[in-house]
Amino acid sequence: MRTILDPHALYIAKHPGRFILQTLKAFRANQGLLLAGAVAYYALLSIVPLLILIVIALSRVVPQHLLLASLAHLLRWLVPGQSNALVQELANFLDHRAVIGWVLLLTMIFFSSLAFTVLENAMSLIFVHRVVVRRRHFLISALLPYCYILFLGIGLLIVTCVSSALETLGAEGIELLGLHVSLQGPSRVALYLLGLAGEIFVLTSIYLVMPVGRPSVKHALLGGVVAAILWEITRHVLVWYFATLSQVSVVYGSLTMAIVLLLSLEWLATLLLFGAQVISQYERFGREPIEARQPTIETG
Repeated sequence: MRTILDPHALYIAKHPGRFILQTLKAFRANQGLLLAGAVAYYALLSIVPLLILIVIALSRVVPQHLLLASLAHLLRWLVPGQSNALVQELANFLDHRAVIGWVLLLTMIFFSSLAFTVLENAMSLIFVHRVVVRRRHFLISALLPYCYILFLGIGLLIVTCVSSALETLGAEGIELLGLHVSLQGPSRVALYLLGLAGEIFVLTSIYLVMPVGRPSVKHALLGGVVAAILWEITRHVLVWYFATLSQVSVVYGSLTMAIVLLLSLEWLATLLLFGAQVISQYERFGREPIEARQPTIETG
């Protein structure tokens, strides 16, 4: 009869500090910050075309103002403090959607996939033990970003419908023993939990889909929860920092939004790749001796 925790999980539970230290060393050996910078740069190039394509497609099913409202709510998790400005720029572009031609459309489709391609390559460096065993066909790598964009669009549609229903319920309230009880507070809590659950789901799906090899749902969920918790802490710190201490607007002027977006995306990419490193390190514990040396990436 198998135990709930395997020997490697028991070792990690007994020595969490050693596991975290080894994971940090492995992340540094894999040039994690450099990889995060590359992912953040291409994510900055991809985010606007990606959002435009999704909103244009879904606006045929759902009113545009509802989509933009849900998008603003979700972007608070992705780019703290800049969601309203980003949605405003997106709305301005959509007001002139008639100028979108085939060349511009194809260009946006190409740029919207760049972040996913770079993220897949970064994941392959972190999960190098999987790549050695099995490589992914180039056609799958080429189509994977567009499949993920499709699923993100479906996710935004579901979130829009659910959040609209929750907001309506919170505004109307219920009648209880002849008294009107407002549900605005519970609906806000439900929206927050919905966003947090969606965040964990998206991160878990990335860990399931992007790396090469047969994924483990348990390991992917572990990485998703770790990355989500770290990002929840980080995004609140970023909101506080940009609102109180930051002088970025004085230094960068009109480039402020781009710089803040890039910084937020780099932090998110760092935590995303660190969550992948946690999964990779756990898997290596199952295949290699606990004290095995982490392969390093040499540059120059």
